[in-house]
Amino acid sequence: MDTFALDDKVANRRKKRRRALLAILLSSSLATLGAGAMSLAVFTDSKASSGTWTSGTVILGVAPATSFTASGIMPGDSGSQTITVSNTGTGALRYAVSTSATNADTKGLAGQMTMTVKAGACPGSGANLYSGALGSTALGSSAQGAQAGDRPLAATSSEQLCFAWSFPIASGNAFQSAATTATFTFDAEQTANN
Repeated sequence: MDTFALDDKVANRRKKRRRALLAILLSSSLATLGAGAMSLAVFTDSKASSGTWTSGTVILGVAPATSFTASGIMPGDSGSQTITVSNTGTGALRYAVSTSATNADTKGLAGQMTMTVKAGACPGSGANLYSGALGSTALGSSAQGAQAGDRPLAATSSEQLCFAWSFPIASGNAFQSAATTATFTFDAEQTANN
C-alpha cells in the first residue's frame, strides 16, 4: 500500500480519536457544571438552641453555736436548750446528729449524765427522739441515704429541737469535780435522688 494512503488513514484515526476525546471532555464539563448549578439551587436554614444549668444548694444552720455551759452542777440538776436547725439552701435535705464527748479526767461524766431530745422548743413535745447517755446522743445516721431517725427539712425552712440534760440524783462521790465536753455534730445531705 502506498505510504500516502497509509499516512492518510493514520491521520483520520487520530482526528477521530481527538474528536472522541474532545466529546468526552465536553460532556464531562457540562455534567460538572450541571451538578454545580443543581447544588446552588438547594434551600437551607439553620437554628440554634441553648441551655443554662445552675446547681442547687444544701445549707445547714445550727443556732446557738454553744448549746450548754453548766458549771458547779450537783446530782439532781438539769437544764435544757432549744436548738434551731435551718436549711437556707434551695434543696430539701435530711440531717443526722452525732455526739463526741471527752472525759479528760477519766471520771466518765459524759456516760453518767443523760440527754433527751424532743421536737419543738423546750420543753419539747411528743415522744423522745433520743433518750440516753449524754456522750451517745444521736439522731439518724450520717451514712449516705435515708436512715431511720434522719430529720427531713425542706428548703428555706427550720425546726426546733429541745436538748435537755440531767445529772442523775443517784450519781455518787466518784463524779465530784468531774468534767466533760460534748460536741453535737449535725450532718446534712440532699434528699433529691438520694
